[in-house]
Amino acid sequence: MSLRTFSTRDGSPWVPKYLTAISDELCIGCGRCFKVCTQAVMKLMGINEDDEMCDPFDDSEEIVRKVMTMDKGGSCIGCGSCNAVCGTNAQTHEAVPA
Repeated sequence: MSLRTFSTRDGSPWVPKYLTAISDELCIGCGRCFKVCTQAVMKLMGINEDDEMCDPFDDSEEIVRKVMTMDKGGSCIGCGSCNAVCGTNAQTHEAVPA
């Protein structure tokens, strides 16, 4: 199976790896990935005491912790910047077939 491949400026082959998942268990909600993403792929969410996702800025909710979630996965360009700054390896990235 051949993978979707592009060329860098010097002609070297480059295979983008797209963000496919973010682990709720591993993510600490630090926001580093969000800050480096130029495509607004991710969104910060809160997890309440019932272990449900909620608005992290809603003062009526009791937020236990915050995590990043995929908001616009189709916008990912496969640059890998978010993976490079993730200190917990919470993200899964995959190349796609050509």
